[in-house]
Amino acid sequence: MAAHDQYIDAETAAELLGVSRATLYAYVSRGQIHTSGSDGDPRRRLYSAHDIDELNKRKSVGRRPRAIAETTLDWGLPVLPSSISLIDEGRLYYKGRDATRLADTATLEETACLLWDCGRIDPFADPANIPERLDPYLTNLVRTLPLTERCQSLLPLVAAGRTTAWQRSARALWPGAASLTRAMAAAASCTSVDGMPVHKHLAREWDCGEFGGELIRRALVLLADHELNASAFAVRVVASTGASLGACLNAGLSALSGPMHGGTTSLVELLFDDVRQAGGAAAAIETRLRRGDGVPGFSHPLYPEGDPRAEAILPLLPREANRDDLIAVMEDTAGKRPNIDFALVSLRRALGLPRGSALAMFAVGRSVGWIAHALEQNSEGGLIRPRARYIGPAPED
Repeated sequence: MAAHDQYIDAETAAELLGVSRATLYAYVSRGQIHTSGSDGDPRRRLYSAHDIDELNKRKSVGRRPRAIAETTLDWGLPVLPSSISLIDEGRLYYKGRDATRLADTATLEETACLLWDCGRIDPFADPANIPERLDPYLTNLVRTLPLTERCQSLLPLVAAGRTTAWQRSARALWPGAASLTRAMAAAASCTSVDGMPVHKHLAREWDCGEFGGELIRRALVLLADHELNASAFAVRVVASTGASLGACLNAGLSALSGPMHGGTTSLVELLFDDVRQAGGAAAAIETRLRRGDGVPGFSHPLYPEGDPRAEAILPLLPREANRDDLIAVMEDTAGKRPNIDFALVSLRRALGLPRGSALAMFAVGRSVGWIAHALEQNSEGGLIRPRARYIGPAPED
């Protein structure tokens, strides 16, 4: 059973695990299975099907070291220690603070200072940390490139991004980190660098007013980090070599470009186009399912009860028929709720931002988390170098 969106009764839970009720309760007491009350009977406990599925996966691996290592890299057990962010019981925390609550008031710069452990020092307050202006000719030249390639073309022009991080303290790297965050916003939006807060800079360039700026601010904070995802892991591997912060951001951008990561926003854009052309969500989804296509933008393995980042954005947007129809149809037919990719595209459309802005917000917000992972990895030292399990032809005699 691979259900991530429901709770089941004790009899079914024990049967799926192949254990007694007493052992089931022991798993609960150790925090390995989460429970919920039943709507019909508050005294009756229900058990997380997602937790049971994960527990069965771990049991099937057993104590075989090679199998454990292999499955760890696929939504598996934690592989690196980190104090940056935590996903626990359907909530996202930055340094112990609830990210959705932080997003109510914090800016991306304030979130960066939190994740970078800057304490009372604010590297964004120093005018010296406003990077050099990007060459307008080059900016215009790369304007038509995909967002990730555009940023990868322009960021190497920022001197702070080329400074080797090897054997430098985090404190020495904060000024460059602030410069790179601002440069990322400029590169992602094909605009000039300035010292404005990032959300105000983007709101001005995208001409969406104060209301739009506040929504962008909230989204950027919610996107700042998300534990050890594919791009953060790529960043940490590069950081473990002692490379510059610019090189680390390059790695993060490369991972983000794939359709299984940040590229999902473009798939959600196509979903919205399908709904408009089909005249409704039900017809569009039926057509997709008949073709064997998925419905992007819904559910997340780490949030069985719904992505809290999406829930912190969607209720603030003006009502829109196609979006509301999509949410209702997916909830009713599949029990799936919107994730952050759906929320970003919804925000982009609600504000009338340029197409591709959803991914731009993702890259700009996440750059803060990538830098946090690079700084943390650099301070810990040690090269990330796993071994491969060879499965090719046998060696020659």
